[in-house]
This record gives sequence, C-alpha cells and structure tokens, in this order.
Amino acid sequence: MAARSRAVAGPQPPVIELSDRQQRILQQLLRRQTSTQRLVRRVNVILAAADGSNNEQIAKRLGLHRESVRQWRERWLRAATGLAAVEAQEGADKPLVEAIEAVLTDAYRSGAPSCFSAEQIVQIIAVACEAPQASGLPITHWTPQELADEVVKRDIVEHISARSAGRFLKRGRSQAASEPLLAEF
Repeated sequence: MAARSRAVAGPQPPVIELSDRQQRILQQLLRRQTSTQRLVRRVNVILAAADGSNNEQIAKRLGLHRESVRQWRERWLRAATGLAAVEAQEGADKPLVEAIEAVLTDAYRSGAPSCFSAEQIVQIIAVACEAPQASGLPITHWTPQELADEVVKRDIVEHISARSAGRFLKRGRSQAASEPLLAEF
C-alpha cells in the first residue's frame, strides 16, 4: 500500500507535538463516560492536529468551523510549555489531567452586567408577590407587561422590559405538583 500524503497547498499550521503521556491522557478523556461532548470534540482536534492534519482537514472531518480548529490548536500551543512543566513533576497523572482539561475548557466570559441592583430585584419580586388588585388593577394575576408598568410607576426602576419582568414572574412560580399528591376519599 502506498503511504498517504498529507501535503496540502498553502501555509501549514504549527505542528502539535504530544508526549506519550499527553497522548495517553487525551485518549482516556475520549473514552471517559463523563467527558462532555465539547471536551471530546476539542480532544479530537488536538489529536488530529498532532497527527499532522491541517485546520481545514480537521474542520471537515469533525464538522467544525476552520477558525474553531485554529483557536484550539493555538490555545494548546500556548499552553504547551506549562503542560510540559506539569508533566515533568513526577507522580500521579491527576495534575496533568486537570491541566489538560483546563486548556480545553472555555475561557470565562462575564456576560452583560446586571441591570438591576439586589435591592431592586427584591422589590420587584415583592411587587410580583402582591395581588394585582392591591395596586388597583382589575386582574387576578400579574402579566409581564403589567408588572413592568407597576414597578416603573413605583419608581423601583427607571425602565424594565416586559420580558425582564416576565423572568421575575417565571422564577417565582411554585414548584408544587399540578396534581394532588394525596388520594381524595
């Protein structure tokens, strides 16, 4: 059988070189039943990159975007020195497993800052717990829009969307069973 050529036109991405121990741990992460699909996909990217595949080939084989493959290759390469230092410490594999998982974990993203202070949230929930009739409304249950209008009217917040008010109502729903738990006689 002729050897398959891996040569592809264009610039070649940096090569990932894995130690035997790193290779073994990555294979274990692939087989581990508790590994998330996200982790397994990223392990597959690193293993394919170490086998010499370029980003386009890996992306096509794994059904990923080429930029995602490039990102994980670059992140592994940036972490290679640190991984080698952890690996150089004799002992159990656990520290190296944790270091590899940390490299292949999403970076922390803080998200949007909270629009409401803790005090405002408590006050909105308190209004949602009141009967709407106490506010002079001719309804028996709060709707998101009416709750939003009421908390703005009470100067709890300057503005709140009906959708945001609806989230407060949704959080406050009782988790009780919809069917009676005791048999009726």
